[in-house]
Amino acid sequence: MKKIVFALILIPFLGMAQKAENVLKFSLPTPWAKDVNPENVWNEYPRPQMKRDNWKNLNGLWKYAILPVSEEFPSRFQGEILVPFAVESELSQVKKMVGKDNNLWYQTSFTVPEHSGSEKIHLNFGAVDWEATVFINGKKAGEHRGGFTPFSLDITPYLKKDRQTLTVKVWDPTDAGTQPRGKQVADPRGIWYTPVTGIWQTVWLEKTAEDHITTVKNTPHIDDALLRSEIAISGLSHDGVLKITAFSKGKEIATSSRALKQGQEKAVFQLKIPDQILWSPENPHLYDLEIQLLKNGKVVDKISSYFGMRKVGLGKDENGHTRILLNNRPLFQFGLLDQGWWPDGLYTAPSKEAMMYDVEMTEKWGFNMLRKHVKVEPAVFYYECDKMGMLVWQDMPNGNYFEDLRIQAWEEKDAERTAESARQFETELKEMMDHLHAFPSIVVWVPFNEGWGQYDTERVTEWVENYDPSRLIDSPSGWADRGVGDIIDVHLYPGPGMEFPEENRAAVIGEFGGIGWAVDNHIWWNRKNWGYLTFKDQKEYKERFIALMRDLTGLKSSGLSAAIYTQTTDVEGEVNGLMTYDRKISKLAPEETRPLIAPLYKKPGRLMTIIADSEHKPNTWKTAYNIDPDWNGEPRKIKGWQEQKAPFSSYDNYFLPDGSTWKTRENLGLFKVFDLDRIPEEIILRYYLDKAGMKVYLNGQLVTSEKHEGGRKRHYRNLLISNARKYLKKGKNTIAIQVLPQNKDHAFDLGLYTADIKDEKEF
Repeated sequence: MKKIVFALILIPFLGMAQKAENVLKFSLPTPWAKDVNPENVWNEYPRPQMKRDNWKNLNGLWKYAILPVSEEFPSRFQGEILVPFAVESELSQVKKMVGKDNNLWYQTSFTVPEHSGSEKIHLNFGAVDWEATVFINGKKAGEHRGGFTPFSLDITPYLKKDRQTLTVKVWDPTDAGTQPRGKQVADPRGIWYTPVTGIWQTVWLEKTAEDHITTVKNTPHIDDALLRSEIAISGLSHDGVLKITAFSKGKEIATSSRALKQGQEKAVFQLKIPDQILWSPENPHLYDLEIQLLKNGKVVDKISSYFGMRKVGLGKDENGHTRILLNNRPLFQFGLLDQGWWPDGLYTAPSKEAMMYDVEMTEKWGFNMLRKHVKVEPAVFYYECDKMGMLVWQDMPNGNYFEDLRIQAWEEKDAERTAESARQFETELKEMMDHLHAFPSIVVWVPFNEGWGQYDTERVTEWVENYDPSRLIDSPSGWADRGVGDIIDVHLYPGPGMEFPEENRAAVIGEFGGIGWAVDNHIWWNRKNWGYLTFKDQKEYKERFIALMRDLTGLKSSGLSAAIYTQTTDVEGEVNGLMTYDRKISKLAPEETRPLIAPLYKKPGRLMTIIADSEHKPNTWKTAYNIDPDWNGEPRKIKGWQEQKAPFSSYDNYFLPDGSTWKTRENLGLFKVFDLDRIPEEIILRYYLDKAGMKVYLNGQLVTSEKHEGGRKRHYRNLLISNARKYLKKGKNTIAIQVLPQNKDHAFDLGLYTADIKDEKEF
């Protein structure tokens, strides 16, 4: 049994609570903000997977009021708010806090399209954070709990002649409750951001017939070249016919019809796709799909949809490692941690063009994937990713980091939620998966991030797997692994490092990097800004990024399937983005990053062990203590060498096997002799260095000097040495290491490996 140690706290600047008036005093406009006005605000059709021509956008200026929860209905309003921007945002034109003791009220009026007595008028909300109650002409029409998913109400029974009055009440406890909330808190600091309350996606009307299509769930099966399409309908008032037709580049390729009985609510089609064109990042081919509901031969409802033929799974690569497969072939997925926050709009980008600029830059830098981090974007976002071929790992928004539901990385028990809290989390999880199921770009679900509200991991993961077998499950991303899901995921800052793939799980780095550079005049606030490592200028920043990319490449031969670099943009106090928070400065140009990233998409060679590390089995070294800090790595200059087993630790380290106790704060020297029958071009140092610095010598030459940089309590780091021929020779070689403790609690281990990358594309 491994032993429990004290927590490594990675979240800085917990600080004292700020006054409400200080939370929203910062301003940093993006280039798109100047084009936002009540007549030009998010005019795109908001549901691309189920599109009708007949719709009406209700975005624009509404009335608002922030009133105590004790007031049942507003008797007054305090001004105007620009929907769909959260009330705390600059673009809302309000920029005020709400809090758990108040409700945010909205009101607007509208006219409805002309409609017959049998037709329906639907009121749709893209997302409202968190609890929304909707009134039409003073009567309650419905309610919804959940800040990240759409909901729709049939408001036909509540309509009157002429103009209609829409009133919406919103209550949001932010971080005072256990509801899914992502990274918003009442007191922003560190990695936690400004509160988001109220309507933050498009509000719109749509007219349908009494009998109409309600949902479409498309799932591709490329091994059988067919599309499974599950279509829900409103419960037919008469017998009818449902017809679906698929098109490729405007040409009809397949069609099918199904007779429906009165009262029927669902029909399932399996449409054979001839000469299927597989969807991939290099060829993101999309098929169009037209769905018609007919009664007595007349079309009463018609929607446009689309689909992509692709498959996500696991399999073995040429070296026997379990790898993530796309369309039955290994494809290394390298992406950015994408928070989706905006200095002027918070959750809501100023426009679709602004929102997709982040994805366009992600592609230009050379990444083929993004991890949408504890947030759900508007459906248009995923549609554009589908068209671009950008892979998406989708997080379930969660929270509770500072509450009882947080667990530590070494804890063997999950957090315990109340039945009500668990039910709400799982309701919102299912709504998110239903809402996003049909987007081919989404290839991985992430139910839990780190220890934020992680509970019943095995049960929740099994449910997600069974509910959507067409995608992989990363559960949890980082932190307390429970051996479930399709992926073993580590978070390591700055890293990189990994756990080795398992028989039925692929290995990924769910977060690494996080290097920061605060660019003058493009910073959010007047307090301390941070990254996991922060550099003073672009030169230092670029040098470390180059080193990280080289080290990451060395991990492919160990079986690494994917990696996610933190992050796309700076966000509030975080300055570790590849762009500034206002999107005006790119810290590295695409022509600088693409050559560094390109080797990751080539086939890996086989990992060869020169000296094994001791993560799983202790290895013996010659050791000596209290060595001279100026020692140059020559073993003959040290007397009294003894044999000891690695790893070396001064404390009971839960994350390492039993090795040798390093009780003192004395410097530690190690050496080992090893044989080589050939000299590799590159070597990989895989090491564990906690609260210590090290110098590594090969045959008397200094290879590298490293120090503890935080975030290594749980995993080994990999360092690629490219000019190995400078240090090595055929036959016998000597490695010598000097380790200097920096703290009373320190630990060390190291292994030496070699690998190469083949000069051919993986996919």
